[in-house]
Formats: sequence, C-alpha cells, structure tokens
Amino acid sequence: MSSASRYTYLGPEGTFTEAALRSLPEAATRELVPMVSVPAALDAVRAGEAGGALVPIENSVEGGITATLDELAFGEPLMIYREVLLPIAFALLVRPGTELSSVKTVTGHPAAQAQVRQWLSEHLPDALWESAASNADGARLVQEGRFDGAFAGEFAAPTYGLEPLATDIADAANATTRFVLVGRPARLAARTGADKTSAVFWLRDDHPGALLELLQEFSIRGVNLMRIESRPTGEGLGRYCFSVDAEGHLTDRRVGETLMGLRRRCLNVRFLGSYPRADEVAGAVARGTGDTEFAEASDWLNRTLDGRG
Repeated sequence: MSSASRYTYLGPEGTFTEAALRSLPEAATRELVPMVSVPAALDAVRAGEAGGALVPIENSVEGGITATLDELAFGEPLMIYREVLLPIAFALLVRPGTELSSVKTVTGHPAAQAQVRQWLSEHLPDALWESAASNADGARLVQEGRFDGAFAGEFAAPTYGLEPLATDIADAANATTRFVLVGRPARLAARTGADKTSAVFWLRDDHPGALLELLQEFSIRGVNLMRIESRPTGEGLGRYCFSVDAEGHLTDRRVGETLMGLRRRCLNVRFLGSYPRADEVAGAVARGTGDTEFAEASDWLNRTLDGRG
C-alpha cells in the first residue's frame, strides 16, 4: 500500500483518536498506523511515509492540545484538511475481577484527568494518579499490572483484556474533543459555505495595544474568531505567538483580506488551512463584508481612478 493510502494517528490502538479517525468514510480504505506521540504522527506525514495524520487539537474542558498547536506552529509546515468532533466519555478499565475498593493507582492522558477529577474525588478520593502518553497506553499499563485502573474509552477494553468497572464518566456534560486531519501543503479545496480557517501569527514588536491592533483586522472585516490561544515562542518570557480559528474560507474576500492585513503588520503569519466545519454550520456574514460588497467596492475604486466615479 502506498504512503498516500496510509494515515497515522495518536496511538496505541484503542485511543479516542483512533475512534475519531474511523468515523471518517475514507478510513475504510486506508492503512491506519498508530504512533507513539503527536509529533511522531505528524513527522511521518512530513517524511512522506503517510498521506495524512489525525491528531487531537482541542477539547471543550481543557482547551488546546499544546503538542499539536506547537507542532503546527513551529514544525515543518503542514495543513489541516478537515476536522472531526467526538463526544468524550470515559470508562474506568481494570483487570478482570478487580473491585473498586482495590483500585489504589489510576492512569490516563493528562487531558483525561481534568475530565474525571470530580468523579475521582467522589469514588476514589485516595487513588494516586500518574499520567500516561495516551488513554489507550494507560490501558496497556493496567494490562501489564503497573496500575490498577485506567480512564479510557470503553471500546478499548477488549483490546487490552480489561473490563469496564464504571462507564459514562464525564465531569462536564457534552464534553467534546476536536481532531484535525493534517497533510502536506497543497492547493486548497473549494469552499463549502460552512468553513473554518486556521492560522498562527507573531507580533512584530511588543507595545500597548499590539494584539488589539491585529484583532481589529478580523473585526473590521466581519470575520468571527472561534478560537485564539497564545503559545510561547521559546525566545524568552513574554514572547508569544497566537493560534487562531476563524469562520470562513481563505477564498472568502473578508478572510483573505484579513490574512493579508495580518501579513503586512505581523513578524510572520503561518496559514494552517481552510476546511469544512465538522458541525456544518455556516457563519453569519455581516452587512458590508460579503464577497459581493467587496467586489462592488473594488469596482467603485477602479471607476474612481479612471475618472468614472
């Protein structure tokens, strides 16, 4: 099977990432390869060993997944081609025959801890938590006898010979994790009318109102920001870049001109992709910011320059 027909994902087998990947129709015709980390999954794409990688990028409880955000901001450029939203509920997986009273040590991905903290305090207040590379890796560690229980998807139990001691564990109702399918940069797919654009931008210099000035590039063109997060650049305290998701597609005039405005004013802008929204919701276009109004304004300017205004 060619590398283009291979998708990597944050493994091992039995992760929520695998479940999200298998929800894509094309996954049925791809070789799905688990990787030990987000960087490893993305590096396989960069090296041409895989056509795409599915990785988590944010969840509704803990926010952004820093490993993914930093890889997309600072690593060799990649592009997002689609997103997947997956409702998240955990099960406490244990070795067969284990009772709740004997669970003294538990594990799971760090993001899971924030989503089961209240359940733990109510049912296992004295249990010691130690983080694992992924929830499925935590299940593997329980299988090996290194922990008494792991918080993972219930679907991971058969893979690791475990059984769910408790299910549907979620401190926050409707908890959801967002995943993105990432590939090498290529020509954009056509807009769907319900799209999202992601980018990272760096301030040129630090001065009062610097971030506000850049956010106004979105505001004055009627582009709705769906997410903004700061990430340290590693160049010293107080030096940050900003990762954003915005409604719309790069070919929408309001979005394209916003990124051009950022490019003029920023030290650097990295475009991460325009892709269909998983919720298929078309964002509202404010009066005066649609493509027709941009075209009419451009036509008016040309006529004015020609003395026909």
